[in-house]
Order: sequence, then C-alpha cells, then structure tokens
Amino acid sequence: MKHTFTFLLVLFSTIVFSQQEDAWVYFTGKPNSQNFFDNPLQTLSQRALDRRINQNIALDITDAPVETTYLDQVKSSTGITVLAQSKWLNALHIRGTQSNITALKSFTFVDKIVFADRTLNSTAASKKVSENTTSKTKNKLETTIDFAYGDSGNQIRMMNGQVLHQQNFTGSGKIIAVLDAGFPGVNTAQPFQRLRDNNLILGGYDFVNRSSNFYTGDNHGTLVLSTMGGYEENALVGTAPDASYYLFITENDASENPVEESYWVEAAEQADAFGVDIITSSLGYFEFDNPNYTHLYSDMNGVTNFISRGAEIAFSKGILVLASAGNEGNTAEKHIGGPADAASVITVGSVNSTRTRASSSSIGPSFDNRIKPDVMAQGVSDVVSNESGTITTASGTSFSCPVMAGMTACLWQAFPSKTNKEIRQMILQSADRYSTPDNNYGYGIPNFGSTLGTETFFSTPDFSVYPNPVQNDISFFFANDTALVSIYSVLGQKLIEKQVTNQNPVLSVSDLTSGIYFYTFESEGVRKTGKIIKQ
Repeated sequence: MKHTFTFLLVLFSTIVFSQQEDAWVYFTGKPNSQNFFDNPLQTLSQRALDRRINQNIALDITDAPVETTYLDQVKSSTGITVLAQSKWLNALHIRGTQSNITALKSFTFVDKIVFADRTLNSTAASKKVSENTTSKTKNKLETTIDFAYGDSGNQIRMMNGQVLHQQNFTGSGKIIAVLDAGFPGVNTAQPFQRLRDNNLILGGYDFVNRSSNFYTGDNHGTLVLSTMGGYEENALVGTAPDASYYLFITENDASENPVEESYWVEAAEQADAFGVDIITSSLGYFEFDNPNYTHLYSDMNGVTNFISRGAEIAFSKGILVLASAGNEGNTAEKHIGGPADAASVITVGSVNSTRTRASSSSIGPSFDNRIKPDVMAQGVSDVVSNESGTITTASGTSFSCPVMAGMTACLWQAFPSKTNKEIRQMILQSADRYSTPDNNYGYGIPNFGSTLGTETFFSTPDFSVYPNPVQNDISFFFANDTALVSIYSVLGQKLIEKQVTNQNPVLSVSDLTSGIYFYTFESEGVRKTGKIIKQ
C-alpha cells in the first residue's frame, strides 16, 4: 500500500511538471539599444516618427527591439518554444514545462517569469466576441445626405457623423489598424471594391499562423472592417470609407489561450512601426480554455493584463486605441475584459437603434473604479458585409467599436493638429451623458457634428449667432432694428427666408434635416455669412 501511494505520487508529480504551460519571460534590459537610437528608421517608418514629432513624443527604450542574443538563448533552451515577443514590454511569450520554464531564471538577463496559471507564480481570456447575423434585403432609401447610406445611415446619424462626411471628412489620410480573427473576402467582395480600387488596404499579417496571407481565418474581421470601409451605394456606407487600413489576425478562433494577448501586442507594435493613427479591436479576453489561465475581475485594473499594458503603451506612442466593451452583460460576470480595462483605451459599449443600451453590452467599472465603458454606439442590427459581399446585419460591441473608430478617423482628419489625447477628450466631451456618466453608458453617445462647432457661436462686437450647432431655434443678435435672414443648403438652394427683429431675433430650423447649412444676414448695409450645423 505504501509503495502504491509512492508510485501514484511520483506519477502525479511527473504529469504536473511535464504538462505544457504558457508564461512570459521578462528581460532586464536592452544592452544594444543605442543601435536603435542611432538609426530608428531601421525599425520604425518615417510616418511613425512623424506621429511622435507631431505630438511631442520622444523615443524611449520601449521602442528599441528585444535583445537578439537574449532571444536566441531562450529559443535554444531545453523544451522551450517562443510563441511571441514584445519590445514594448521587453518580454517573450513562451511555452514549455514548468520545470523548463523555471530553469530560465538561471540566465542573468532574465528579470522575472510570470506563468499564465497564477497558482504557479510565487508572488493570469474567452474572447468576448459574438455576433448574431441575419440576412437582410437591400433597400434603396431616399436620403437628403450626401452619401446614399441606405440602412446603414442610422449607425452614422446616431452620432451625427454625417456632418463630418458632408464636410468631406471621410477618414482620408488616416490609417486604421484592425486587429481581429480574419478577413476572408475583403480581397474579392464587392463592398470592399472601393478600398481596393483606391489602394486603401495597405497590408496586413496573420500573427497566429505567421503568414502574410491575411485574407483568411474567421469572417469576424471582415464584418468589422465593413462597418468602417465598406461601400455599396444605398445599402452600406462605412463610417470611414476613405481611410487606409492594415489588417492583422491576432485571434485564433479555434481555441482560447493567453498567447492571443501576446499576438495582439505584437500586432500593435507592428501597427506603430507602420505609422498607424488608430487601432480598433473587437476582441476582449477574460476566460480561457484552461480555467487556470482565466482572468479575475481584479485583473481588470488597466495594469495587470498583458494586452491592456500593451494597449496603454500604444496610446503613449500617439495612437488612439478603441476596444469593444464585450458582450457579457447578460452573464454572471458582466464586466469588461482586457484591453477594454486600460485607462486610455476608448472602450465602446452597444446601444440599439433607439439609443437604449443593449442588455448584452458589458459594463464597468474597471476594478479600480474608473468609468467604463467610455462611450456607446449602435451595436444592435448594424449593417455589415460578409465575405461573399452579402449585406446583412450583425449585433454586438464587436460592431459598435469599429463604427466609432471610423468616425474617430474622420474627426482626426478634420483636426489634424490635435493629439490623440485631445481627440479622445473631444469625443468624450461631445457625448450626451458627459456631465453624468455611469458604468452602463459611460459618457454616452458622442456627437461628432458638434465637434466641428467647437466655437459655440460666431460673434463680433455687434453681431452674434447661437447656438451653433442648433437643434430647433437659432438666434441672431445685432445692432439694427430688423434684418433679413436666409438659410441655404450646401448646394445653394434657398430653404428659409425670414425677417427678424431685435425684439424677436429667433429663427426656427426645426424642419431642416441634420446637416450643414449656410446663412446670409442683411441689415441696413451690413451683410454677414456663415455656416450652421443642424443637429
């Protein structure tokens, strides 16, 4: 009996110590970093350097590559497989037995080792992505806006995004990196033809399979991209149809393992090197196939998760990062996952077409009690294109996030001198719950039309017009007794003409649809012209 117990104990120990574990090994430094500082263009594009210069961001040690001699020694270690690496965090994602991984501590250049299984550390997701897709008949709708949005119009108009489009701010000149599970059909389907014809797909990579073919994998990324870059007149117009895109596969749809967080950080680093402006990711991590790897709510503090730390560094490089809040609102663990918990990430929740929060949309706060999500956008029955080019609808924060990301690109195009911090703050301040945020809606639904009206009214010592943007009534204050005011469409068609007085200087524009209009004001030889934004 004693011998049997000893045998079982030995067998159990052998199994425990021989099973494959995931871990991150962190290095102490980068001894050859000066080589990078002497010639940063070896690893960073000029556009990446320009983004830093424009935002007064200095290069630092995190920009330098991982020390190759350290990498090589770990690779050659017994039973160790290197799955990913991060220069920002100066770490490798490795796989091996617990004993082989622990043996790496003998290297003087190893700072620490963190196992994905927190119980193995002496001192820790499932992808929160889902969509419900239904076929939908294409409808040709009459519209007064410049783009023939078709059914996709609501997800744009909800945020007053058509105002930016009407001013020709459609994302041109901005680059968005999409980190997702796959992009089949983007190279063939009709709704992406406009992107292809204008060479707006700049490239991409499959980090999961280490392949240059990124037009493969799960179609989730295809659906996501279509909400920004898709274009089929009277059916689907994306929020940033003229932006440029990099497409990165970081999610292995067949399984859930922490290495996907490391792939995500690798992709973010590559996006930075290419000079992207915006990262959008409809991926979130909380639970994994191996329950020992699953995160805890206490990890959602913006500084614990590998992916969230990577997202925060991306923001520090001048990149705007947007992430889906998650679709766990109806589950026992309703909170956001990573990287949505990162402080600087714009975390996007989901509302339906009437601006009511979708019950499935994950909630905040972050574990350290910050407001999350940050903002909301339509994520119920969003109009998308699948890989065959069929216009369908899909639901989830997977789609509210890229809808928001596309509008963010348009806004940044309109204000090119702004930093990522300033653009982020403009978006939050324009939202309809900015003064009363909560952990269901965050700061609410942004108003991208109002961001153009950052000066709330036009004024001189003897003349003013406000409010602008306007919803119903606009007032003209002037020195003379009476004036003739005319309102014109962007095509020059006179829509309203009315005489106003000092006693009654109000003009109703409630019958006008949302958009950009122009006014003329004439009073006793005084003539003024200007722009009105109708919400």
